[in-house]
Amino acid sequence: MNLRKQIVLSYETLLAFGMASVLLSFAPGPDNIFVLMQSAMHGRKAGIIVTLGLCTGLIGHTLLVTLGLAAIFQVSVVAFTALKVVGVCYLLYLAWQAFQAGRSHLDNKQLPKLSNTALYKRGILMSATNPKLAIFFMAFLPQFADPSQGAISLQLLQLGGIFIVIGFLVMSFIAVLSGSIRVLLQNSPNLEGWIHKLASVVFVGLALKLVTTER
Repeated sequence: MNLRKQIVLSYETLLAFGMASVLLSFAPGPDNIFVLMQSAMHGRKAGIIVTLGLCTGLIGHTLLVTLGLAAIFQVSVVAFTALKVVGVCYLLYLAWQAFQAGRSHLDNKQLPKLSNTALYKRGILMSATNPKLAIFFMAFLPQFADPSQGAISLQLLQLGGIFIVIGFLVMSFIAVLSGSIRVLLQNSPNLEGWIHKLASVVFVGLALKLVTTER
């Protein structure tokens, strides 16, 4: 078999997959909302770092799909539920932190600034504890893989990589736009406090959405 055919996706596949990935990346979802709120609370740079964490988590989901392990979350109620519980607990923890931050801002108290490492970890945990992402990748990526074009596993890795790059660009764009809110809030502690409280409500909403998620 031609070596090029084994390692390069067809232009038709790249175009179709790229367009689908852009549309899916812009569609309102937990990741986009998460980036938006983090950027609004902590600034553009923070939103981009969180995006890097989310995309790192997507690398893990791509590897799971390639190795066939994502199927475990689809067939095993225990595995799916366990990961979902971890994700819900983490979102509720973030909601509590945001609520506390909002209350401190309203009381004119200074809070310690989150480090880049902490923000990066937030993104990874947000992505890694969402079992629906693994199942989504398992359903989405193989649709664009063609056995006649070479090794399926290699095609899945390429498709996952392309989706991650597109997702990073889209979410970074969202981070830059929503980070502008942070600039407006710097001279208004009371308004910033309410933004943190709004973020707390959003995180609780995301947790409830994850609770009701079925395989």
